[in-house]
Amino acid sequence: MSFVGGNVIFSRIFGKTLLQFDPEFDILNRQKPKTEERRFSYMATELTPNEGKKGVTVIDGVSYQRLPIKTHLITKDDDIVEVAYQYGAPVLTEKDDVLFISEKCVACSQGRAIPLADIHPRKLAVWLSNYVTKTPHGIGLGMPETMEMALQEVGAPRILFAAAVSVIGKKIFRKKGWFYAVAGYKARSIDGPCHNTIPPYNHYVVLGPEKPDEVAKQCAEKLGYRVIIVDINDLEGQILGTSDPSMDRDLYVKILKDNPLGQDNQQTPMGVIRTVTE
Repeated sequence: MSFVGGNVIFSRIFGKTLLQFDPEFDILNRQKPKTEERRFSYMATELTPNEGKKGVTVIDGVSYQRLPIKTHLITKDDDIVEVAYQYGAPVLTEKDDVLFISEKCVACSQGRAIPLADIHPRKLAVWLSNYVTKTPHGIGLGMPETMEMALQEVGAPRILFAAAVSVIGKKIFRKKGWFYAVAGYKARSIDGPCHNTIPPYNHYVVLGPEKPDEVAKQCAEKLGYRVIIVDINDLEGQILGTSDPSMDRDLYVKILKDNPLGQDNQQTPMGVIRTVTE
């Protein structure tokens, strides 16, 4: 069974959702789109797990599908609400579906991707970045440019206090995670380029998104489905924004803990969480 609408075609074949976007032709009206409309590049894809990722996870006896959605490269020229609708509407088909969106996707649409060449780290940023643990899953604040942006985002006093608490926490309580608990999500969400960053963002520092709860709510109002903004990587995760304050953030962290969107060049910055029913 197939449906058409605007420049979107989507089909249900053997229970699987297929999408196709024609950038030049409005199938329903048999005409070219208006020049001010966003022209999406052609995409025909089946929603399947990313390579090396499980499609279903079981939490407290309940099975959840995590279906990644491939998109075009999101930039400051995009309206994230329209992007969520364009890619999410065709595949949100079950009543309890939830659209989850990467915080980097949201931040890039807000113009919060800063070219490395435009960042001039102060001596404090260079010094502090030397003490950040570096992992293959992301540079975090482990380079002067990302640390400089953290200092600008939350202020030097808070970053210094977070660093002091982190040292005490490790030495006395033998626990990690103190730094970001004090520095907050804006510092935690900052990331720099690494070997698997998609160009041109391999030359950018991406900050955390502004007003993630508000963004999630706006997307949900447009879609008619619940939406969450997530910061998930291969090490940890948190929910930055929800369209409904009653949504269980801890549950969604568990559902997405293994990072189904991937950490490489999958270009799947959003996806659908669907409860599996018998």
